[in-house]
Amino acid sequence: MKSREYRAHILASYGASAGEIEELLAYNENVFDCSSLDISSKFPLAPESHVATWEEYLTQAEEIGVFSTLQNKLVQLRFPIQEGISQTEIYREATRKGKLTNEIEQATGLQLKEPEKLELIIHQCLAGAIPVIIAGNRADFVSLVQAITMRNEPKEVPASMGACMVGGYNNWDRIRQYRQQWQNNHPDSTEIDWNAEFKRLIPRKELYQDRFIILSQGFYSNVSAADVGLTEAEWLEISLKVRLEHECTHYFTKRQFGSMRNNLLDEFIADYQGIVAATGCYRDDWFLRFMGLESFPNYRRGGRLENYRDNLSENSFKILQSLVVAAARNMKEMESKQTNNNPAVSLAALCNMTLEELAAIDRVQ
Repeated sequence: MKSREYRAHILASYGASAGEIEELLAYNENVFDCSSLDISSKFPLAPESHVATWEEYLTQAEEIGVFSTLQNKLVQLRFPIQEGISQTEIYREATRKGKLTNEIEQATGLQLKEPEKLELIIHQCLAGAIPVIIAGNRADFVSLVQAITMRNEPKEVPASMGACMVGGYNNWDRIRQYRQQWQNNHPDSTEIDWNAEFKRLIPRKELYQDRFIILSQGFYSNVSAADVGLTEAEWLEISLKVRLEHECTHYFTKRQFGSMRNNLLDEFIADYQGIVAATGCYRDDWFLRFMGLESFPNYRRGGRLENYRDNLSENSFKILQSLVVAAARNMKEMESKQTNNNPAVSLAALCNMTLEELAAIDRVQ
């Protein structure tokens, strides 16, 4: 990674003022810790501890269906999407304290339009196995995202958003399983004993916090099949592959380099990996369309780029657009000169750069 001065020089060449340079340097800061990568490491990585529990869910789903299984396990799926529900005491007790919902009047269940189209898979990627919930209906994807990540509140889910990585999810089903096993080993224990054990459990997040992916089956980034020159069936199939590998790239950077953010560098890298995994080569024209930059210097409102704007000023946002376009075109050129066949090392090389470096013309060699 080059120096801050070098990055500032690149930004100045794109017309950034002193204030905009500082703003963009902060936004584009690379926080990945690539120093821990051992190229001799075996990939995929070993699965995290929660995956074994989700493999049990998968087995149950084959018997009673995916939605029924998940409703039994994930407490948020027992509540409807309803404004203000997250502020009710009963909801907080269920989601924060693990109170059983059997006798809770408000726990009427999440309503899906096509629950029979819900799929559950355990996907193997560089970062290891990860559970994936796939919604066959767009409205159902939105409902799942609202339930799991928005505390069952009817908040907006952008049309360009087709995937969601859920991390740090407190799985009360795993806690109850832990308690049952603990009580089996301590048959004379009291409620006071369990409360003491529960306090010891809290710091051991790997024993009760899960990470999983929610995917939709719609067109990637809300881009039509005609816009990428494919039939709808072809584009739906490719979209799912891009979306899945995109999220798995986030998972890899989180496990291997300690970070995944709602930031353009993360999205640039994840889209690159997703497109290559789905098609065998990088399509910079696709990526720019996903971002709303297919007619650069004009920006199409509704493109994904605005999802990652954060608090950038108007002119800084325009400079960011220029960086993105240059970086995408440079990546296309660099791909043709790629000689390394180790996907983990290739990904690490990308994660060791900044958007300014990717956009610099002299990066193309």
